[in-house]
Amino acid sequence: MGLLGTVLGMVELFLGLEGAGLRDVDTSLLSAGIWKALLTTAAGLGVAVPTLAGHAYLASRVDLFRLALVDAVERLITAAAPRGEG
Repeated sequence: MGLLGTVLGMVELFLGLEGAGLRDVDTSLLSAGIWKALLTTAAGLGVAVPTLAGHAYLASRVDLFRLALVDAVERLITAAAPRGEG
């Protein structure tokens, strides 16, 4: 959503420039589009960064569980294997 807002803010900015013409550029038209783009980008990052951190945490927990499971299965197979005489 943050990227979409950035693009829409830039579109608004350039539409304002096009409508004003090159000689009558008003800084308030420019700042409105830039403000919208920056605000939505910040909001998108505010959602994306904690989500990425949560994903990294959960992925590490899954990896630890997978390693423990592999270890348990190997021990079970080793314990259940028939012992050779000798």
